[in-house]
Amino acid sequence: MGDSLLLSDVRPWGTEPVDVLIEDGVVAAVAATGTTRTAAERVDGAGRLLLPALSDVHLHLDSSRLGLPFRAQTGEPGRWGRIMNDRAQWRTAERSVTERASFTLAVAVANGATRIRSHAQVDADTGLAKLEGELAARERYTDVCDVEIVAFPQVGILLEPGVVDLMDAALSAGADLVGGMDPCELDRDPVRHLDAVFGLAERHQAGVDIHLHEAGELGLFTLSLIIERVRALGMTGRVTISHARCLASGLPGVPGAIAQLAEFDIALTHAAGAQGWALPLLDLAAAGVRVGVGMDGQRDYWSPYGNGDMLDRAWQLAFVNGYGSDQHVEHALAVATWGGASVIDRSLRPLDLLDPHPGVAVGDPAEFFLVDAVSPTAAVMDRPAARTVIHRGAVVSVDTAIEGFEIPGRFGREGS
Repeated sequence: MGDSLLLSDVRPWGTEPVDVLIEDGVVAAVAATGTTRTAAERVDGAGRLLLPALSDVHLHLDSSRLGLPFRAQTGEPGRWGRIMNDRAQWRTAERSVTERASFTLAVAVANGATRIRSHAQVDADTGLAKLEGELAARERYTDVCDVEIVAFPQVGILLEPGVVDLMDAALSAGADLVGGMDPCELDRDPVRHLDAVFGLAERHQAGVDIHLHEAGELGLFTLSLIIERVRALGMTGRVTISHARCLASGLPGVPGAIAQLAEFDIALTHAAGAQGWALPLLDLAAAGVRVGVGMDGQRDYWSPYGNGDMLDRAWQLAFVNGYGSDQHVEHALAVATWGGASVIDRSLRPLDLLDPHPGVAVGDPAEFFLVDAVSPTAAVMDRPAARTVIHRGAVVSVDTAIEGFEIPGRFGREGS
């Protein structure tokens, strides 16, 4: 029978119970319960929900302090204040980058996330140290999750000497994508900034993922420059914009920008932000734009938020968008699961509002988690702790009992 797994008596997206047969890492059949042939391994779903695996596609593993003693926010207000605070603090974070990234990955997988995209800071201060820590953590958990790493110039590309060379070295050392950061506001030279980013991408045949916090007309201008390069360089389907705050502005140029994102298959990732950061998710889905969500920073020098549970982030996404109907809450869950998967793997179809239950069709990758809830909306509201995680067609588990770390609050282990 080879590598096969039968998930019996499961309810995909809360539908009627079925059996799901998995072979060689993909869904081979979906049939009435009790009618599917025997597989090499069987999991009794006991009527639980079957959902696509969670995807954290905007994460900073190198700065995470998840599981360590809580620290008060000490950074100066504004983006630059937080950048400098991170630079001043990261060497005294009580555990190494590798240890902190490893614990954060362990918690993410235990909660059902099997696809991760993380940004590794590369600059004159850190050199490649943070990248090396993330690479080591990725190697440690290579059997239970897939991790992409972005070489991320958090302090800009042009403000300090040697950053382009460091980015080049990072891509040679194992980073998967080229990052960028606010070409107008930070480097104040969007042409040189984007020339460097896309030049590195061409040299290494790598994808691009650019942080774009710039708001309003300025952000739309920068976005137009990025789209120009995607068109000119033939990079359709290989670029992601992180945050894209300008799309939350409601300005007249937003619909046209969304149409161009769809045309050139430019994906978006964000962190379920509110107060001027909430993306128009339904408009993006209607246009066919790929959208995923992530934890961003977790308990780090930027943010006190984050707990390693992307189902919790789906709740936050629904909450900040004012979603109350089952249809809309399920869309938030779809963004946190299949949406993020489609950002990483462009062979997967983007979310479609007319087909709100993706990921459990024959031929789909066998990336799932099982959770005991009466409906997908209930799963988002209640976030049950017990979950069965399937990666590449096999049940996986990970030990989060790592010395020196403790899962915070109600997410903690029994007896902790």
